[in-house]
Amino acid sequence: MVAELSLFVGTFTTLLAIINPFEVLPVYLKLLEGKDDGAHRRVARKSCLYALLLCLFFLVFGTLLLRLFGVPLSMVRIVGGIILMKIGFELFGSSRSGGGMIPEGAATDESIAFVPLALPLMCGPGAIATILGMTSTVQHSPAELRSFAAIVAAIVATMLVTYLCLAYAGKLSEKLGVMGIDATTRIVGFFVSAIGVGLIVDGIIEVLETHGFTGLH
Repeated sequence: MVAELSLFVGTFTTLLAIINPFEVLPVYLKLLEGKDDGAHRRVARKSCLYALLLCLFFLVFGTLLLRLFGVPLSMVRIVGGIILMKIGFELFGSSRSGGGMIPEGAATDESIAFVPLALPLMCGPGAIATILGMTSTVQHSPAELRSFAAIVAAIVATMLVTYLCLAYAGKLSEKLGVMGIDATTRIVGFFVSAIGVGLIVDGIIEVLETHGFTGLH
């Protein structure tokens, strides 16, 4: 039970750091500029639901797709770690403004909720890499079912927190201010980079062990 709780906390904190609702806020507020609170909550609810479904899809079918293409899970850890490390460096270096993600012309609430909010802002390469990386660590373990349940619970909890942040985006933005959001983003970036390095090291160790270099332990 302790292992599952640790997996839940690790997945939840990593996903929340990767999605980083504070990074989504500027784009979200820009897209819904001039709309009432009802529209804000409706779009927040739909975007988080879409992102949740996308995350669950990659959780269930991601490993199957990798097997079909013959990609070992150790490679997933390494590539996922590189992606996380790159995202972390970008977050730490400077705050994204959302340029290029805001669609031109009129867009419906439905389309905004899916693109760009759910994909790629919430369920982007970093989130997908995190889910596949966490999944690869519990494959064939004695408590595999409970471990998968812990990952699902972490995904649901992450989307719930993200929804609350988006639903009250206006108030959060006023309270934190530009400097507060920027500082939070840089702190998050540091930890995301550290998580990425950890995945890379684990992947390299697994590759070496697969090729007979077992003397590392």
